[in-house]
Amino acid sequence: MKKTTKAPARAPGAIGRRKVAGTRRTTTTPHKPAEGTRRATSKSERKGAKKTKTKTKTKANTKAEAEQAAAIERAKQTIRQLKAELAEVRRRIAELQASAETDFLLGILNRRGFERELNRSIAYIKRYHASGAVIMLDVDRLKPINDTFGHAAGDEVLKAVAETLAGMVRASDVVGRLGGDEFAVLLWNLSETDARAKAQALEQAIDALRFSFGGQPVTAGASAGIAILSPQADTRRVLEEADSAMYVRKAQRRHEMQAAGT
Repeated sequence: MKKTTKAPARAPGAIGRRKVAGTRRTTTTPHKPAEGTRRATSKSERKGAKKTKTKTKTKANTKAEAEQAAAIERAKQTIRQLKAELAEVRRRIAELQASAETDFLLGILNRRGFERELNRSIAYIKRYHASGAVIMLDVDRLKPINDTFGHAAGDEVLKAVAETLAGMVRASDVVGRLGGDEFAVLLWNLSETDARAKAQALEQAIDALRFSFGGQPVTAGASAGIAILSPQADTRRVLEEADSAMYVRKAQRRHEMQAAGT
């Protein structure tokens, strides 16, 4: 007699476990917005960000432009101030130069100023082959007038001589006081004959001056010598030549006065 083998009894809940094991596990996923909603939101955000960026950029540009305009205005003000200061410096330099080259008593050029004008004239003559002359004059009897009537009387004579010379030359000509009782006149565009005639006319005009000091009538007079300007001339030689001719003329006039018994 065969033995029947019984299958072992299943543990309680085994079937349930098997079912559980066979059941697919479901995973809960977060809720996602619809595709169209995501696109609309992203586009709106980009548009807002771009607008904000544009506003920021515009504001920065406006500020930069304002700062640049202010800097330009400050630079213009500085330039205007510097130009005004430069003009003032040039004016003062011109005043100092004029003062340094002007005779304070007579208001005409002193030796320095006259030599500067003579240098310019010689340079012009060398370049353009123009003509000119220098007349040097020595005032006669100025020392006796100073000694007898004082330097104020001598100054009056010098002023009258300067006014006479200035009144007998053209605006383009130059009158200067070289020192003491010596004067010089720079004349443009004239021949040697004309220069000698002009020197004689200046002598006669100064000889005709009349003064009264201490109730006494006083005359002065002047002796003139000339030097012709040429392209080969230089300032030192011109003045030396005119000075030598002046002293020759002075000696001649003295001899003429002695011969006339005056």
